[in-house]
Amino acid sequence: MADQLIQDEQILMWMKDDRQSERGFRLLLQKYQERLYWHIRRMVTEHEDANDVLQNCLIKIFRNIRQFEGKSQLYTWLYRIATNEAISFLAQKKRQQVSSLDNDESHLANKLRADAYFDGNEVQVHLQAAIKGLPEKQKLVFQLRYFDEMNYQDMSEMLGTSVGALKASFHHAVKKVETYLSGVQID
Repeated sequence: MADQLIQDEQILMWMKDDRQSERGFRLLLQKYQERLYWHIRRMVTEHEDANDVLQNCLIKIFRNIRQFEGKSQLYTWLYRIATNEAISFLAQKKRQQVSSLDNDESHLANKLRADAYFDGNEVQVHLQAAIKGLPEKQKLVFQLRYFDEMNYQDMSEMLGTSVGALKASFHHAVKKVETYLSGVQID
């Protein structure tokens, strides 16, 4: 943990130095780009969308790194930006949807199966469908806890929500996912 903090401090120091900002940004990408991609990907589902959101996220990080005050951990700040970008993307996409076809489970399953970057089995397809049906806050908390294994304190800092509320959201999300999956026939 101390190495991670020193490394984050070094990355921040370089990124805030005009002469070494590119070096710092490259190190930040090496350390966090894949984690941010998968966090975003779980929220937006499709690879191309995740890449677009990630690029917007990275631009925002590069432009705003000097405003990072260090009141939270660097990865918490990065996840907050990634989360907000993904939520904005989803809201924009929802406004643009004319058809309710994208809400159909079979359409989601077909999109996932056709995605060259998705290597999951039928159980994972059904899990994604169950998660997609959760309310936005529960979906986000479930993904952060289940996939990213983020602790509640870090989530609390990132989302500005109490630990108790996050635990309740996760509990409700788990129950809904379990209920959904218990009614699914796996081939």
